[in-house]
Amino acid sequence: MGYALAAAAVERGWQVDLVSGPVVLPPPPGATVHDVRSADEMFQACQPLFASADLFIAVAAVADYRPRATAPDKLKKTVGPLLLELVPTVDILKTLAARKRSGQVVVGFAAETRDVKDYARRKLVEKDLDWIVANDVSQPGIGMNADANAGWLLGRAGECLAFGPAPKPAVAEFILDHTGLAGSMRV
Repeated sequence: MGYALAAAAVERGWQVDLVSGPVVLPPPPGATVHDVRSADEMFQACQPLFASADLFIAVAAVADYRPRATAPDKLKKTVGPLLLELVPTVDILKTLAARKRSGQVVVGFAAETRDVKDYARRKLVEKDLDWIVANDVSQPGIGMNADANAGWLLGRAGECLAFGPAPKPAVAEFILDHTGLAGSMRV
């Protein structure tokens, strides 16, 4: 969905920075791509870009936890269980949204499997977002690793706009039409 949004924003003539983890998709022509491999790298890449963005859309399903320690080499199998200790990663969207400036629009995503609108609305408020895209990823062929998406665009003022199922490029246009600002933008 992030690549479809980036491509649609470039088509509108907007300046687009795309911070992306490893994917098999070709980068949208015209977007500046910042490759990252971890939640921390994503946060480090997004921080300086956020300050100058008119519209910040956080699409990535970033890991909530990471291993406390990593091994420099492959771990060999041993007898008995292996204990893996996980620590929380930074909440990129919440941290950046707390720095939002006047006129800046911040959009998040909520990929859920139950109580979709309720969880999304809570996330919208807790993270101080302007908009959140809520979708039920338990539906086959919708959302992650799919060519289509469907769900609701929920706004800070109580808006609830249904979309799809539709191809991701059409969903991207819908999202940008309702969350973006007119004219030239930096996304």
